[in-house]
Amino acid sequence: MARPGVAVIGGGAWGLALAGAAARTGGPTLLLSRRAHDGALPAGVTLVRDEGEVAARARLVLLAVPSGVAREVARGLGAHVDGGHFIVHGVRGLVGEGMESISSVVRDETPVRRVGALGGPALAADLLAGRPSVMVCGSHYPEVNRALQQAFGSPTLRLYATDDLLGLEWASALVGCLAIGVGYARGVGLGPGLMAAVITRAVEEGARLAAAAGGNERTLLGLAGYGDLLASIAQAERPEVLVGEALAAGKTLEQALSQVSQRVEAVELTARIVTWAEAAGIRAPVFGALARGILRGRASDALIRELMTGPIAEA
Repeated sequence: MARPGVAVIGGGAWGLALAGAAARTGGPTLLLSRRAHDGALPAGVTLVRDEGEVAARARLVLLAVPSGVAREVARGLGAHVDGGHFIVHGVRGLVGEGMESISSVVRDETPVRRVGALGGPALAADLLAGRPSVMVCGSHYPEVNRALQQAFGSPTLRLYATDDLLGLEWASALVGCLAIGVGYARGVGLGPGLMAAVITRAVEEGARLAAAAGGNERTLLGLAGYGDLLASIAQAERPEVLVGEALAAGKTLEQALSQVSQRVEAVELTARIVTWAEAAGIRAPVFGALARGILRGRASDALIRELMTGPIAEA
């Protein structure tokens, strides 16, 4: 049976990659984008005009937009969708000082309740090129995860499902921030042992944060957390890693961002995570070193110092 229509909203690198991956499964695949693509779309992807066309032709709608405009985009979509639609996002971000999840924003702004998210270690370039990849899909509704697996599952892309939607959303956001630290560690030549210690401490810290937000800390210990961050060690083209490496080389944050062709949600998000953690009474030294040391261009040993001086009980 042919799969239902899939629509992606957002024509950046990630949106194009998701649309291309969906088109490989052979069903109708639509893209709504404000960008001028001049015909440079993945094979099998059709450009559409507006949200009304998206809602009329696709049951599964994916948001691939920056977190800062997610509410505006969801609101524009809300007048056209109904309870029969699924809305899923692939955004590595959280909204506002209250760290609201994108799925919560979608529920606020649309009548759709069957929402979900995509996360995990896949890169836009790999999805677009059809290289073997894995992702994690998350929803409280099994039918949403099944629809995602049907829409994206192929010989080159495997999706693992979880019902911990909030945990997946926080994992995606937190790992995006930590990948900057991985890039920085690579850039300063951190040895394998210390790299392993940084990643272990960082994921454990992230698990505490996600649990405090209402997610399951075990989600951070799986593919959506550990797996995603471990993959970043070898993902030299990952935007967050590129930013970290540029900072390690002495570039300013502005210079580092200018070298990356994609928006890096984690740069602005990291400081908000630290502020949120402090308000919640959660110690987060690795994120603090990222926000107040590495991203501000301070001493190059900031991350190592935080790692080596933290309480041993945290290991």
